[in-house]
Amino acid sequence: MQRLLVAILAAVDAAIAAAVGLVVLLAPLTMLWTLAFGVTAEWGALWPVTGTLWQFGHGVPIDIAIPDAVVAAVGIAPEAANFTLSLTPLACFIFTLLFAARSGARAARSGAWMLGAISGAVAFTLVAVAVAYTAQADIARVPFGLAILLPSSVYLVGALCGAIRYAWREGDNGLIDRVHDVVDSWGDWGVVPAEIVRGATVVVVGLTGIAGLVVALTVALRGGEVVALFEAARVDATGVTVLTLGHLAYLPTLLVWALAWIAGPGFSVGAGTAVSPAGTQLGVVPGIPIFGLLPENSSIWMLIVVLLPVAAGAFAGWMVRSKLVWEDVARGLAPRVAIAAGIALLAAGVIALAAVLASGSIGPGRLADTGPHVGWMTLAIGLEVLIGAGIMLLAPRHRDELAEERTDRWATEMGTSVATDADTAADASSAWPAQAPVPGDETETQPLSEHGFFGGGSTPTPR
Repeated sequence: MQRLLVAILAAVDAAIAAAVGLVVLLAPLTMLWTLAFGVTAEWGALWPVTGTLWQFGHGVPIDIAIPDAVVAAVGIAPEAANFTLSLTPLACFIFTLLFAARSGARAARSGAWMLGAISGAVAFTLVAVAVAYTAQADIARVPFGLAILLPSSVYLVGALCGAIRYAWREGDNGLIDRVHDVVDSWGDWGVVPAEIVRGATVVVVGLTGIAGLVVALTVALRGGEVVALFEAARVDATGVTVLTLGHLAYLPTLLVWALAWIAGPGFSVGAGTAVSPAGTQLGVVPGIPIFGLLPENSSIWMLIVVLLPVAAGAFAGWMVRSKLVWEDVARGLAPRVAIAAGIALLAAGVIALAAVLASGSIGPGRLADTGPHVGWMTLAIGLEVLIGAGIMLLAPRHRDELAEERTDRWATEMGTSVATDADTAADASSAWPAQAPVPGDETETQPLSEHGFFGGGSTPTPR
């Protein structure tokens, strides 16, 4: 019955995650639809737009086909009437991933992590199938198979990551525990997998924070350009709201672009363009306000920013090294080399996935090539993190430093032990009934035969 309950709750979690994602899109669209067209507008097109945007937020590309009548009326070039949008707004993607990880951890806490992850993924897939069947727009088409596969894959990956992380740390009395026991039997190599994941997590979080600071600094320095592009768009309050919501949805994508710039390779905003610390080469870019943050020029001295990923790798290596010294494990050179290389590879793999999602097409013609170059960005991040982590993990330690750390560890453990013994003694003394002092020598012994245990049942009063 408990496993059935876990499966049901995981399915409910998945349904809620899908519903929240759809409602977050549907609510502002409904308000904007009402303001733009009034309450007598045709509401039949609202749900297809919502469903298509939800699929787009999970990485599904959209094929735009503008009708010939609109092309003739607006004066659009015929070759620009058909194009693909594939630059994903990662806000919806990350929300589903985090919600699924939370549900997977809850299933693992209940003792059925695999069943919970599969049940949640199946429920999310059913919602994706329903959206794919009912939300079909004439102008914006999505591949039917990808519209089902990509959202369900995002949820499944998130649920498995959350469940395995909790089961590895707390145990599951099953598959994860058996794998954990096998890894523990490797001796000095037993800590390598966990420390690789821990170090790579530190690197990814650190790089995300660095990218966020760079974006915030850029907004402070070039915010006027963004405001000027808003004014040049000549949109009303509804248009400003739509643009602002779109910018917020693409904020995680912008962080990946900033990280590509920090790493060195940079990114492009159309074919033949480049934005990097070494230089900026831009042609005509769309008048989207967020593009006002793009630097107009760069200096070769700005390449110093590539030290930031090195610093993130060094910080992760320092954290891992401190734990290894504290636990006195992985003393050999080979395990530490493996940890440094594993941190760099895993962090580069995560960044590569982010780069794939943050690159694609935003329009016809040369705008089909937008975002960071996945290969160069992955290679740069991997090498920079490897240098930083390798410096901290492989540098020799001074003998006095090791002795000091071991002394601190011994003092901490002994202090805890003494405090625990003192508390135990205090509790025992407080629990023992108080006795009145007796005259004479308190250490005086009495013959056993005079006590009730061997005598007539009465205990003599001490003299």
